[in-house]
Amino acid sequence: MAEAAHTGDHRVSGDPGHRAVQDRIVVVSADIGAGHDAAAAELADRLAADGIVVEHLNFFAALPRPLHALVREVYRALLRWFPWSYDALFTITDRSSVAVTAIRAALRLASRRMLLRLPPGTRLVVTTFPFANQLLGPLRRRGRLSAPVIAYVTDFAVHPTWMSPGVDTYCVIHDATQQQVTERGARDVRVVSPLVSARFTPLPADRKHEARARFGLPDHARLALIVAGSWGVGDVIRTAAEVLATGCVTPVIVCGRNEALRERLQGFPGYVMGWVDDMPDLMRAVDVVVENAGGLTCQQSLASGLPTVTYRPIPGHGRANAEVLADAGLTTYVTTTRHLRPVLTALTAPETPAPTAIVTATDMAAVVSEAVRQAAGRPSGHRRYHA
Repeated sequence: MAEAAHTGDHRVSGDPGHRAVQDRIVVVSADIGAGHDAAAAELADRLAADGIVVEHLNFFAALPRPLHALVREVYRALLRWFPWSYDALFTITDRSSVAVTAIRAALRLASRRMLLRLPPGTRLVVTTFPFANQLLGPLRRRGRLSAPVIAYVTDFAVHPTWMSPGVDTYCVIHDATQQQVTERGARDVRVVSPLVSARFTPLPADRKHEARARFGLPDHARLALIVAGSWGVGDVIRTAAEVLATGCVTPVIVCGRNEALRERLQGFPGYVMGWVDDMPDLMRAVDVVVENAGGLTCQQSLASGLPTVTYRPIPGHGRANAEVLADAGLTTYVTTTRHLRPVLTALTAPETPAPTAIVTATDMAAVVSEAVRQAAGRPSGHRRYHA
C-alpha cells in the first residue's frame, strides 16, 4: 500500500500528514486468507493518487483479542481438517435467514468497539469482508454511523452474509453477481473491475521464457499452475497427482504459507513452491491455472489472460463460485477426473484463444472517489482510473 503507516490494527495509506481530513475513508477488511486484505490494499493504492487518505482497519479489531485468533484458526481448521463441517455451516447460513440474523445480533455486541476505531471525520466506509457488513450496515441504518457504507464483494457467488440492511452500495465484479445481489433486495448495485494489480496482464508469448528462467522452469514444457490460496487449503496433493497423471502438463504447485503441505510434497515429480512474492511473473510463466476457490488468485489468472480450470473446489464458497464462474464462461469447471486430461490438453493447445478477461467500464476507485465527493458536498470529479 502506498506510503503506508502502521498503527496497531490500522494501516494508513496516502499522506495523512498533508491530506485534507475530509478526504479520509476507512476500508474494513479481515486477515482471513489473503483476498480480503489484498482487495483493500489495491483500492488504497488506486485512491492515493486522488488525495484520499485510506485507513485500513482489520474487522477483528472490533472483537476482543482472544476471539480474533480463535475465529481465524477455527476457520482454517474447518477448511483444512473438517471441510464437511464448513460446508454444512455455509449451507445452513445460505438457506436460513434466521442464522444470518443471529450472526448480525451477535456482532451487535461489538458495535461500540467498531465505532471507536473509526477516526473522526470519516467520509466513507468500504468493506471487503462479509461480516463487516453485518456489523456496519445496522449501525448505518440506526443512524449511529453517518458515513455511507460501500461493500466490495470479493466472491462471484453471493452468500447471504454479504447482505445487510444499511449498506448503501454493493460493488460486484460480474453481471451474474449483480443479478444475485439485486435478487437479494439490494437497490444500488454497481459492476466494477476486480481489485487486481495492473501487473496481472497477458504477456507476449516470446517473453514467456524469461519468466520461466526466473523460476527455474523448463522452457518447452506445458505447465499447469496449481494454486490453493495463501493458506494452501483443499485437496491439493490429490489434485497435483491427478494433474500429473494426465501426462499432458507438468504441475507447478504453490503451497502459499502452508509449510506442512510443502514438506509433504517434497519429492513430487513437478515443481513445488511455498509463498511466491511475484505471482504476476509466475503466471506469465505457465500455460494454465488449476484453482479451487474462485477467489483472488482466480481473478488474477483471468486478468493475466490465462485459461483457468476449477477442480476439486473447496466446500462452501469454493463450489458456489465454481458454478457461477463456469456458467459465465470465465472458467472451466471439471467435476470428474476423466475429464481433466481432455480439458487440460485443449486449453494448453497453441491454437486455443486466450480467455476473455473480466473488464468493465467502471473502476472501484472511481466509485469510491465519487462517493467521497458527494459525502463532502463537493462537485463530481472526472479523474480516470486504470485497473
